[in-house]
Amino acid sequence: MALQAALSLPSAISIHKGGKSNISLKDSDLFGASISNLLKNEIKCPLIRSQEVGKRKLLVGTIRSQTATTTPAIDQATPEAKKTLRKGTVIITGASSGLGLATAKALAETGKWHVIMACRNFLKAERAAKSVGITKENYSVMHLDLASLDSVRQFVDNLRGLAMPIDVLVCNAAVYQPTAKEPSFSAEGFELSVGTNHLGHFLLARLLLDNIKQSDYPFKRLIIVGSITGNTNTLAGNVPPKANLGDLRGLAGGLNGINSSPMIDGGDFDGAKAYKDSKVCNMLTMQEFHRRYHEETGITFASLYPGCIATTGLFREHIPLFRLLFPPFQKYITKGYVSEEEAGKRLAQVVSDPSLTKSGVYWSWNKNSSSFENQLSKEASDREKARKLWEISEKLVGLA
Repeated sequence: MALQAALSLPSAISIHKGGKSNISLKDSDLFGASISNLLKNEIKCPLIRSQEVGKRKLLVGTIRSQTATTTPAIDQATPEAKKTLRKGTVIITGASSGLGLATAKALAETGKWHVIMACRNFLKAERAAKSVGITKENYSVMHLDLASLDSVRQFVDNLRGLAMPIDVLVCNAAVYQPTAKEPSFSAEGFELSVGTNHLGHFLLARLLLDNIKQSDYPFKRLIIVGSITGNTNTLAGNVPPKANLGDLRGLAGGLNGINSSPMIDGGDFDGAKAYKDSKVCNMLTMQEFHRRYHEETGITFASLYPGCIATTGLFREHIPLFRLLFPPFQKYITKGYVSEEEAGKRLAQVVSDPSLTKSGVYWSWNKNSSSFENQLSKEASDREKARKLWEISEKLVGLA
């Protein structure tokens, strides 16, 4: 993922990835003289010998022959050339801090992306962008509160009003309340973690699907950030309380804590489990998007776990002792620690790396920071549960 021939000939130029250009002569000009004018002169000038006319016809035929052989290559390259003429546009939710901000910075620094920072706090996002050196021409801030479905719809309406292309959506924002004793609720009355992390993103992704589908950019992708804590096939995923969606009875009941449990599985409220359950929903949703829309739209759907960002603000509501001990534990014991900067580069890779075009994949990275396709847990890859989750979620957000 850039020239003009020395001769002053009208030409068709297509720029290929290798930096070379194809130049074809159109049969309208020959060294500043129109071919059609030459032919007119032949008719007007009776003194031109038939032999000279024959030579000119031969010359015209030669030029037309050149055009016929080079034009197909230009026609094939033109759509690709057009795709590289503009910056890509990527929406990142929760981009005012942590992984979202680090990803915004990594993409903006390439000069190839315009980042829409979709955040609850407009002023905080502006200050964050400036604090990490993102230049103004490479980002915009738009208000989005994922805990309000009305806010999600308003964000989409505002975005469409800008009439700008949308190439990639990154669903990154998350609420984590591990020490909460009682549930909090979204504007519509859903338990806050699932209402924000899953339902808010579900509606956002569904509403923007057609916009991403219409993108002519080389990369059109929809990425939902997952978590190792939602995968019970890992050590971290087996730390109590473990993620478990059960039969989705709580979700089907509306997660309102009144007519149903605020937990997806119908159990008692647990803030840490609510977060983990929401991450299972995120990973199931990504796979269901892939099954339903990848072949039709050409969009790459992916999820990822960029590593343990032990110093992230996501843990700000955890107990002080945990915040003190968790980073060194991850750095020196588990060796799973990843800085926000490195995690941001990894998510940016999923956004823009030409080699990560496979859809339906859950990406992870090894100790050498090389990406690989990771395996999801049995529940996080349950096709029937993904289908049922999709259908219930449609009803809850008003799409069915």
